[in-house]
Amino acid sequence: MRSEVWQSGSELGPAASEVKVEPGDDGFALSTVWKLVHQMVKAIERKTVSEPSLTISALLQLNPVAAAHDVDTGDSLPVNYKSYRLSDKAQSHFQAVLKIIPYSPQVLCMGMDLTHLVVIMHLWKTISAAAVVGRSTRCGLFTPRMESYSKEGDVIFGILAAVHQETVIPSAKSLFTEPSAPRSCKRINPKYYQSISAMVFAINEINASPHLLPNNTLGFQIYDSCSSEAGAIGGTLQQLSGGKETTPNYFCHFSPKLAGFIGDGPTAEALPMARILGISLFPQISYAAGLPMLSDKIQFPSFLRTVGSASLQAEALVQLLLHYRWTWIGILFSDNDLGLQGSHMFKEEAAKNGICIEFFETLPTQAKRSPLAYVTNIIQTSSSNVIVCFASSKDITLVLKEISLQGITRKIWLGTTSWFTSTVFSQRSLWKTLNGTLGMIVQGGEILEFKEFLYNLDPLKNSKDIFIKTFWEQVFNCKLVDVFNETNGENMTVVNGFCSGAEKLESLDASVFEVKDFTIPYYAYKAIYALAMALHDLLHCNHQEGPFTNKACADPKDFQPWQMLHYVKNVRKRSSDGSGFLFDSSGDSAPLYDLLYWHTTSSDTSSFLKVGIYNGRASTGLRLVVNESIIFWGGKYHGVPLSVCSDSCAPGYRRSAMRGRPACCFFCVPCPDGSISNQTDALECMKCPDGQWSFSDKVQCVPKVIDFLSYKEPLGFILSLISVFLFLNATGSLCIFIRYRHTPVVRANNLHLSYILLVALMPCFLCSLVFIGRPNRVTCMLRQVIFAVSFSLAVSCVMAKTIMVVIAFRATKPNSNFRRWLSSRTSYTIILSCTTIELSLAVIWLATSPPFPELNNSAVNVNIEAACNEGSILMFYCMLVFLGLLACISFWIAFLARNLPDNFNEAKFITFSMLVFVSVWLSFIPAYLSTKGKYLVAVEIFAILSSGAGLLFCIFAPKIYIIFLRPEMNSREFLMKTSSMHNKTK
Repeated sequence: MRSEVWQSGSELGPAASEVKVEPGDDGFALSTVWKLVHQMVKAIERKTVSEPSLTISALLQLNPVAAAHDVDTGDSLPVNYKSYRLSDKAQSHFQAVLKIIPYSPQVLCMGMDLTHLVVIMHLWKTISAAAVVGRSTRCGLFTPRMESYSKEGDVIFGILAAVHQETVIPSAKSLFTEPSAPRSCKRINPKYYQSISAMVFAINEINASPHLLPNNTLGFQIYDSCSSEAGAIGGTLQQLSGGKETTPNYFCHFSPKLAGFIGDGPTAEALPMARILGISLFPQISYAAGLPMLSDKIQFPSFLRTVGSASLQAEALVQLLLHYRWTWIGILFSDNDLGLQGSHMFKEEAAKNGICIEFFETLPTQAKRSPLAYVTNIIQTSSSNVIVCFASSKDITLVLKEISLQGITRKIWLGTTSWFTSTVFSQRSLWKTLNGTLGMIVQGGEILEFKEFLYNLDPLKNSKDIFIKTFWEQVFNCKLVDVFNETNGENMTVVNGFCSGAEKLESLDASVFEVKDFTIPYYAYKAIYALAMALHDLLHCNHQEGPFTNKACADPKDFQPWQMLHYVKNVRKRSSDGSGFLFDSSGDSAPLYDLLYWHTTSSDTSSFLKVGIYNGRASTGLRLVVNESIIFWGGKYHGVPLSVCSDSCAPGYRRSAMRGRPACCFFCVPCPDGSISNQTDALECMKCPDGQWSFSDKVQCVPKVIDFLSYKEPLGFILSLISVFLFLNATGSLCIFIRYRHTPVVRANNLHLSYILLVALMPCFLCSLVFIGRPNRVTCMLRQVIFAVSFSLAVSCVMAKTIMVVIAFRATKPNSNFRRWLSSRTSYTIILSCTTIELSLAVIWLATSPPFPELNNSAVNVNIEAACNEGSILMFYCMLVFLGLLACISFWIAFLARNLPDNFNEAKFITFSMLVFVSVWLSFIPAYLSTKGKYLVAVEIFAILSSGAGLLFCIFAPKIYIIFLRPEMNSREFLMKTSSMHNKTK
C-alpha cells in the first residue's frame, strides 16, 4: 500500500518530488511548504469532478502555515480555487494514507520526501477535522499565561532570566476540587535586574550600531523564571508557542523570526531549558550556568555559555590549594546537580594532584538539629584546616550558623561562585567564622556607559518594563502608585512611604544597589553580543560561500534554528568592550577567575580584596597569580595557615606511607647511602648516577673520589717505611754475612744458600712498594709476579737448606747413600726447579689473562675503588697454592730435623720461621676475602712483609746476635767443645 501512495505522489510535479528532508532538519521552510501545497492544488485541478467533496479551501484553512501568515507562493493561485473539489481517486489515495498512520503523521517524519510529508500532514488534518464535526480544533496546554517584557523588532531574541529570587508555590487544595492559585514571584534580586538591564542595554547598542546588523532591528521578549525550573520551562514553551497558548512540541513563532535564546542564569533553570531547546537545536547561551554536565553535546547539543564550566573552577581551586600546599582538606556540597557534579569533579582533580580528602559530606537542606549536628561535629573534630564548599548560599548558611554557635573559627573556607558573593557575608553573626575566606569568582568586565544607563532608569518612561515598578519599590522601600496609568505622573501621591519615580538610584547604599561589580551582568551583555554577531554573519553570508551543503547560505527571511546554531558556535568577532567571544567544542568559554579574599577590619567593617587571578588559557604553571603582600590572615593564624595530615619531609628524606591512611599521611624516612632527594615531600629517593655519591645530607650527589692506597696517607706511608726498613735489614744482613763469611757461624749450613736467601728476601720486601700508589697496567702485571717468584725463590732456598742439613747428618753414618747428595748441585737444583715452576705459572698467567687496572663503581661508598683486576683468578690461586706447597714441605722437613745437633744445625730456626710464614698466609686468606678496596691491598702487603720478616729474623737474627754479642761462640774451639759434649751426651 505504501508503494502505491509514493508512486501517486509523482503527480505533484518535479518541483515537489525533488525536495528532500535532510536528517537533522528541524522544520520546513515556509515558502517551500507553501509552494508544495500549491503544486498539490495544481495536480488536483487536473482531476476535478463535479461531485461534492472536501474543498481545497478547507485544506488551506486548516493548514497551520497558511493560517499563520501570508507567504509568496511563487505562482499565484487560481482565482476560483475555493470551488475546486477532490476526485474520488484523490480521496481514495488520502484514505489509503490514513490507514498507514495509526496515530499521527509525525511518526513518519524521518527520511521521507518532503512532498509525502506535506500530503500526509495536511490531508490527515483535513479528513480528521471533517470527521469530527462540531469538535474544536484547538490544541494546547492549559498553563497560566506569563507576562513578558517585550520590544518589537525584525528579529527577536528570547530571554529567560531569573529576576525574582524566589517562587511562592501555593498549597494544593484537598482532592484538587478547586483550581490552585497561580505561582507568584517574591523579591527581586537587584543583581538579577542588572543582568536583564545589561541585555536590554546591549540590544540598544546593537540597534544603534551602523556596523553590526545594519538595516535590522533587534527585539526581545524577557520572561522571568522566578528562580524556578517550572518558570523556566513555562517561559521557554510560551516563547516557542508564539507568546500565546503553550503548545508543547510545536513552534508557532513565525513573525518576527526568533533567532535564539539567552538564559537562564542559574544552573537549575538553564538545565530544563537546554533539554527542551536541544530537541529543535535552538541556540541557547547562558551567562551564569556552570554545571559541568551542560558541556555534554550529546545531551545538550545547542547549549553554550559565556562563562566557564564549573570544571574549570574546580581546576582553579586545586591550583590554589597547591599554591599554599594545602593537601589535607574537607569538602561540603549541596545535594543538587551543581553541588554533586562540582564536588565530584573537584575531588577527582584534587586526587590527580596529590590532595587528600579528610571528609566529603552533603549539606543538610533543612534546619534540622540532627543532620546539622552531624556535619558540625565532623568539622570540629577534623584535623584539616581548609574546607571547600560547593553549595548554594541557603545550604551553606545553615551550617555556618551552627558552626558559629559552636565557636569553630580556625578554619579556612574556600568558596565557589555559587555562594561566595551572596548575602551570607552580610550576616554579622558569621563574620568571625568566615574571616579569611578565599573564593574564586568569574572575572567581570567593564560595560561602558552601563552605570549611567542604570542611573537613568525611570519607572515613568519605561512603561513596558514589567519589573521596574517592583524593583523600584523594593530598593527604595516605598509604594509606587499608578505609575503606568498616569503617564504624566501628575496624580501620583507623594507622601511618607510612597514614591514619585523621581528618586535617584545613585543615592542608594552599595549594600542595596551595587554598581562596582558587574560580573554577571557583564556575561549577560556578552551573551547578547555573541548571538548578535552570529546573526550578523548569517544575514551577511556571500552567495556560494556559505557553510552549508553546496556552499549554500541560510535564507535570511526563513533561517532554521540549526543554521543559526552553526554561526553561534563559530563566533570569532569582538564586542564593543574589546573582549572576544570564543566557544570551544563543548560550547564553553574559558573566562578569567578572580581570587577574592574576604576579611573583617579593625573598624568593624568587612570587604572583599582581589588578591589574585586565574587564567585557564595560560601555560601550565602560569595560570594562577597570587599577590601575597595584601593578604592578612587575621587573628586565626600567624602567617599562611597549614592544612596537612603530616608535616612535609625535608630534602634528604622521602615519604613512607602510613598503613590504612590516605597518601597524604606519611612518615619521613632518610634516604639511603648513594641516593638523594632534593625536594620537599619526595615520594622516592633518586639514586646517584655512576661516578657520584650522596653527600652527607643526602640532598645532592657529589663526584666520587678515586680511592687507592697512597703514599700520602698514613697507612701507605707506614707500610712503605716498613718495607724499606726490612729491605735495609736484609741488605745489612747480607753485608754482615759477607764480612764474616769465614767465621764458623756464617759458614755453617751452606753459606751460599744463605746469600741466595738474603738476596731473595730483598725483592720480597721491595715488591710491596709496587702495591702502593694508583694502579696502572705495568704495576698490576708486576706486583703479583714479583711477589710470587721472589717468595718461591726464598722458600725454595729455605727448603734446600733444610734438606741439606738432613742429608748432612744422614751421610755421617758408615756406608750411607746420602753422601752422594751432599754436593751444592743438589741444593741449586732444588732452588732452580721450584723457582722455574713458579716462574712458568707467572708467564702463562701474563700471556693468557694478565691483570689490569679498573675502577670499581659498584662499591657502596663515597669512593671509586682503583684496583687491579687479577684477570685469571685461577692462575693467581695456582701461584699461591704452589707457594703454599713449598712452605708446607719446608715446614715439614724442618720439623723432622729439629732434634739434630745445634752447632751445625739451624733446623729449629727454620721450623719457627716456616711456622710464622704458614700462619701469616693462612690468616691472610679470610682477611683477603672479606676486605675490599685499598684495605685489601694493605692486607696483602702486611702478609708479604710479615712472612718475609719471619724468614729474615728467625733464620738470621740468632747468627748476627752471636757475631756481634757473643763472639766467643763464633770460634772453632767453641764449636769443637760443644760438639764433643753433644757426643758424650748422646
